[in-house]
Amino acid sequence: MAGKISSKPIGVFDSGIGGLTVVKALMRELPYEPIVYFGDTARVPYGSKSRSTIVKFSMENVEFLLRFGVKCIIIACNTSSSWALPTLRRYFKVPIIGVIRPGSRAAVQATRTKRVGVIGTDATVRSRAYELEIKRLNSSISVYSQSCPLFVPMVESGWLNGPISTQIAATYLEPLKRQRVDTLILGCTHYPLLAPVIRKAFGAPVELIDSATQTAVEVRGLLAWNEWLSTSRARARYRFFVTDEPGHFSAIGQRFLGQAVRSVERVNHTD
Repeated sequence: MAGKISSKPIGVFDSGIGGLTVVKALMRELPYEPIVYFGDTARVPYGSKSRSTIVKFSMENVEFLLRFGVKCIIIACNTSSSWALPTLRRYFKVPIIGVIRPGSRAAVQATRTKRVGVIGTDATVRSRAYELEIKRLNSSISVYSQSCPLFVPMVESGWLNGPISTQIAATYLEPLKRQRVDTLILGCTHYPLLAPVIRKAFGAPVELIDSATQTAVEVRGLLAWNEWLSTSRARARYRFFVTDEPGHFSAIGQRFLGQAVRSVERVNHTD
């Protein structure tokens, strides 16, 4: 049975394009694993939507990925991980991994002063998911959160550096600087692309936690534990599905993935 499961793909979903940072980390950590990626680009962003809507969309995303017989599913979206993960795990038998716990665990290990900052979408910050998980791991750590709603459009517009980007970042990060955090969780899959600007704007030394990398490590552990790692040494197949504008996804996706995004297909949830 394990042999059959090992050949199945990993499923990944996000509200849009940002989850490709998780795919990039998976390609690096698990180069022989096939991946099916679903980006709900017609309904992005999730960060400004209600909890019930986020849960509904996330359940539909899982149902789509299950059509491909995936062996596990990664929620490559901090907003969905924050609000929908418990519900998804109740409804579906397939292992589902979010990005909150891996990122939180890395932050707890990294902080020396026990002062951790979190930046994310409005919905992620409102959920307090990172704060609750960090407190569960170590109740003595103080957590300070800041919503950064302009970061996603900045990344998708290609504003990854320059004075305007630095000024916006400095404005968002000022409250966290005042709290003297020494570790900062990039609580949105878009944010790693802004890491140089964030470091510059922050000024003081700060450890940046990229949840994508930590999540890929956790997925490797899950697959290894269950003996589900791919035994093939052939080039892995990657498939990408979106609900709107495949051309736009391909163009901007290359910025996230670091390589051309091929085989992008447009689908509807009702297809």
